[in-house]
Amino acid sequence: MTALMVSVLAFVSGVKDRFTSEKGATATEYSLLVAFIALLIIIGVTAFGTALNTWFSSLGSRVGTW
Repeated sequence: MTALMVSVLAFVSGVKDRFTSEKGATATEYSLLVAFIALLIIIGVTAFGTALNTWFSSLGSRVGTW
């Protein structure tokens, strides 16, 4: 009887763990974090690219006047 009770308790505990699992929430949080980091990288690269383009254009103008 004791082994059967332990088996039933283990089964109920396993089912309870599956319903209270936060794996989906964790995956959602990580995907939002990755999306936010990707957005920051895109904004940073765009700003840096614009500044770099301006710098090279002014450099080209100065070299062209030599």
